[in-house]
Amino acid sequence: MLRPKSVRGFTLIELLVVIAIIAVLIALLLPAVQQAREAARRTQCRNNLKQIGLALHNYHDISNSLPPGWVGITNGASDIYGINGWGWASRILPQLDQGPLFNQLNFNLKMESTTNETTRLTPLAAFRCPSDVAPGTTWTIQDAGGTDLVKLPVGNYVGVFGTSDIDDCVGLPNSPCMGEGAFFQNSRIQFRDFTDGLSNSIVVGEHKTRRDVGFNWTSTWAGVVANGDDAIVRILGTCDHTPNSPANHIDDFSSYHVGGANFVMGDGAVRFVSTNIDLGVYQHLATRAAGDLVGEF
Repeated sequence: MLRPKSVRGFTLIELLVVIAIIAVLIALLLPAVQQAREAARRTQCRNNLKQIGLALHNYHDISNSLPPGWVGITNGASDIYGINGWGWASRILPQLDQGPLFNQLNFNLKMESTTNETTRLTPLAAFRCPSDVAPGTTWTIQDAGGTDLVKLPVGNYVGVFGTSDIDDCVGLPNSPCMGEGAFFQNSRIQFRDFTDGLSNSIVVGEHKTRRDVGFNWTSTWAGVVANGDDAIVRILGTCDHTPNSPANHIDDFSSYHVGGANFVMGDGAVRFVSTNIDLGVYQHLATRAAGDLVGEF
């Protein structure tokens, strides 16, 4: 008599063991994949800043100075909220292959005018860090009372004001808002003004977006909106605290990279500055002509 051929399948225990092995492999693989992706994003962020550094040097070659932090003038006199409000990043658009966008700007009108709406609402990848996952490419700036004023494009790179508190400028609207760094109101800083050395001075750094409860740390590449809430610190930062320090405020430099943030030096090099950098050294880097000696960092 012919016996039926037996077919052996997986037992329940064998199946569970296979599933457990796969789960362990996935658990080991995911962190490596995430680290690889973050490394790629961090590299792209460095490339963005490198392009900004080159653009600033090209602008300096043409204009014999760095662009102003932002322009604020009313009837020929200094006014932090005067015409036109456009910031340093808007001036280097041609050097970032954004000539057509730059040509649409009318610097004789305020940034928030309808004539400048097209440029004002245009998000640019060159000013966004890929590690910043905040949704949206534009945001609405409000006044201190919460009233909507105007939409601006989101950005993650702000100029270095120095070590002084930018908020001090708000109480003095008709006085020049001057900092110790590369950018401030109506500034025209030249490379020769960096007597501390271009390689010892940071000029642009990262600023992360944070919009959880009680926070609105959204920066922009556009400029300063008259009477906007925290308007100046949307385009300029100070070095009150080290990057990503637990004590960080909206005017501090920050990023979503672990351990610190990327910066452009005055010579165009891009450096990663650690959260653990000595605060005194960090603040020396933020000044252009304080006679500070900066070693390795």
